[in-house]
Amino acid sequence: MVSRNILKKYAKLAVVHGANVQKGQLLVIRSSVETYDFARLCQEEAYKAGASEVWVDWSDPIMNHNDFLYGDLEALKNVPEWKILREKEAQAKKCAYLNIISTIPGLLNDCDPDRLSEIQIARSLAMKPVRSYTMASRGQWTIVAVPNKAWATYIFKNDSEEVAVQKLWDAILKTVYITEDNDPLEEWKKHSDEIQKHCQLMNEYNFKSLHFHNELGTDLTIELAKGHIWGGGSELATEVGCLFEANMPTEEIFTTPSRTRVNGKVVASKPLNENGKLIENFYLVFKDGKVVDYHAEKEEDALKQLLETDENSCRLGEVALLSYDSPINELDILFYDTLFDENASCHLALGASYPTQIKNGGEMSEEELLSNDANVSSVHVDFMFGSREMKIEGVCYDGSKVVIFDHGNFVI
Repeated sequence: MVSRNILKKYAKLAVVHGANVQKGQLLVIRSSVETYDFARLCQEEAYKAGASEVWVDWSDPIMNHNDFLYGDLEALKNVPEWKILREKEAQAKKCAYLNIISTIPGLLNDCDPDRLSEIQIARSLAMKPVRSYTMASRGQWTIVAVPNKAWATYIFKNDSEEVAVQKLWDAILKTVYITEDNDPLEEWKKHSDEIQKHCQLMNEYNFKSLHFHNELGTDLTIELAKGHIWGGGSELATEVGCLFEANMPTEEIFTTPSRTRVNGKVVASKPLNENGKLIENFYLVFKDGKVVDYHAEKEEDALKQLLETDENSCRLGEVALLSYDSPINELDILFYDTLFDENASCHLALGASYPTQIKNGGEMSEEELLSNDANVSSVHVDFMFGSREMKIEGVCYDGSKVVIFDHGNFVI
């Protein structure tokens, strides 16, 4: 199994580089009860880094499943006021967030998608007042993952629980650049610097639009919002004044598409695990930025619910690029979790744009973001569409064209 030394390295990486907890700062850890041991290590590392206090929000995916399956609908839609006040208090203290995820693919397959959607929409609206702290990167936040038996055996179906969990640990640690002998903090500094170089290049080009074409049937033109900014790797928490790493792992660069000028068809290259439902073999057709047609071979109702979550969940909020020959894709593992699978493939996000990826967006109201052609929604859901034969062409404002991707990889 994984050594204590490795687990401590991972916890330190999550706290010091990911959340980048500052001296005197509050850290809020969100963790499944399945990952209690790792959460304890993260708490310890946070105090070593100088945190003033650590709050922990525990959850249990199995109990959450039982709530969704059997609980009273109106009660489940209600978010107690104390939960919102607790978030407001944490953010008033300029907290950092550390999210420790441990997914169970398909856990909610036996739950009514209409019921799930109704609960999700109600809860999302209730939490809207405290969502901008992370969406606009006012404070630090990061996401890391820890295996569980159900997740591991879902991926490695032919292995015993022990072997499957070890394989998943090995894969996760490789994606976050941790070995027994290295210094992952140094590795991540170099990695983030490399991502920033691609961001700088794309910002210098300032493309008007991107055209995507591949062997799966994708033929999609995405105009980019004026004032769009390419980001990736470490980013700035504006109210705290320090850098942080939102996703660990991360390989992408991403920016803001126009919410009204996306046209064509996109075919997903990997399944989407959305709200515990595994949506497989699906496509979307866009006209003037809006999804006007779609189909999924499995869990199409879940895709429908996503697209109808609110009036803007059927529009794009993010376009992200990364080479097909990425370290995660080379593992040849489908993780059934967006944190990993999105970093194996170019991807798009339905729903909200990140305000930080448009000039002065962090200071804009929702109405101003919309008027600048960014998207505003209660959801932000990534899905993968990159492939081996993906070709991407950038169109400049003077009409000239530049090949950005060929055979799935960056060529600029």
